[in-house]
Amino acid sequence: MLADVSLQFAVGERWALIGGNGAGKTQLLKLLATDVWATPASRAGLVYRLGSRCLDRREARPYLAYLGAERQDQYARHDWNLPVREIVATGVHGTDLLLTPITPAVARRVDAMLGVCGLKTLAARRFASLSYGQKRLCLLARALVQQPHWLLLDEFYNGLDERFRARIDAILERARRRGQSWIAAAHRAVDIPRGTTHLVELVAGRAGKPKRFRRADAVRLARHAREIPAFVRRPARRTGRVLVRLRDVDLYVEYRCVLRQVAWQLRRGEHWAVFGANGAGKSSFLRLLYGDLSPALGGEIVRAGSPRGTPIAAWKRRVGFVSPELQTDYAIDVRVADLVASGRQASIGLAAEPSGADRRAASHWLAFFGLKSCAQARPRELSYGQLRRALIARALAADPEILLLDEPLTGLDPRHRAMIKGLLSGLMAQGVTLVMAVHHAEDLPRGITHALRLHNRRALPMDSDSAT
Repeated sequence: MLADVSLQFAVGERWALIGGNGAGKTQLLKLLATDVWATPASRAGLVYRLGSRCLDRREARPYLAYLGAERQDQYARHDWNLPVREIVATGVHGTDLLLTPITPAVARRVDAMLGVCGLKTLAARRFASLSYGQKRLCLLARALVQQPHWLLLDEFYNGLDERFRARIDAILERARRRGQSWIAAAHRAVDIPRGTTHLVELVAGRAGKPKRFRRADAVRLARHAREIPAFVRRPARRTGRVLVRLRDVDLYVEYRCVLRQVAWQLRRGEHWAVFGANGAGKSSFLRLLYGDLSPALGGEIVRAGSPRGTPIAAWKRRVGFVSPELQTDYAIDVRVADLVASGRQASIGLAAEPSGADRRAASHWLAFFGLKSCAQARPRELSYGQLRRALIARALAADPEILLLDEPLTGLDPRHRAMIKGLLSGLMAQGVTLVMAVHHAEDLPRGITHALRLHNRRALPMDSDSAT
């Protein structure tokens, strides 16, 4: 994972940590956070200092706050559906759960941080009911209330819309003025927090030469994101059969209305981009199409080739699906080869012993995504980007008729983003129908024909010009 890494981080500095998928960024942050151990021979070289005093791991831990998608996912994985106020309060003691009552002093500290992060109106809300961006803000408040010397941010801006990015920028800027230090792993220039002072790149577990972070570095990182695909300007073909039709659909999640009166259809040959702010319902919309959610009474969803009474599993075997929630679900103890093969069974883990065809399909896509060496590993042993590629391989293993992709390029480095965009364009040209939810327009492959914007619980078709 990491080899011969020699780095020194001083309080008051703010670092960007870059590198491709599997380069070791997450492992380095977890090592610094004391969540993983260095090998016995190198532990003596991992030194934490507070002034002139050396600290051991236990003493250093309260001064370090690690934040990343994996930390956010654990709340769903363990069903820790606590109120926002209690989650932030756990940060005071550095525990996952609230082990002691909230004292008046802790309450004042928590309430102040809720105010700083704009979360006071959500203080009583349960974590599972929050939008993706609200969850990220809640965990940032939890980290900052700890008053750490170092924030360790692992792809922290992933999956956030511009509104939440701006809110987090403002919170981090306030923290920076108060002397906050951080180390932030990122793939995109826009994901490096403002005020970052230093840069180091990891390649295959080894650290390059540290340097001051300059505008030229941001330009270099941004060059991969300049190409924004053009939507088709001519009228889209309307001759393909309808694959999915929604009629007057209201959608509720956790007893809250997410979408209302949706009338929409997907035809073969159409390829849709789905836009919307955090909390607008993009993930829920795709889960509805896939069959994980159902319309409220009075609405109807019709799926071609799946008449009423057809088991939803039969439909799912025709559809490839990738989502952040699916990545959370795959914290189970299963080999990556079996994870990919499970796409042919539309199951989390293997529902039955894989056939020879299942194994061959899994092997093909593991090789395509450069994951052959990870075939016997467990999902938790992969980097975030490697696991995302494995889930895309899982979706493709079933030779799907439709691909439903929820922010599929999140966590991928520029090389793999470009590779998968090219792959998706090729699949669309071969007849696979694509519905893809994104925040970044540059993540869309060429060939997208339609766009849908989710806003104020409504699904609003967009024209080509506004979509780009």
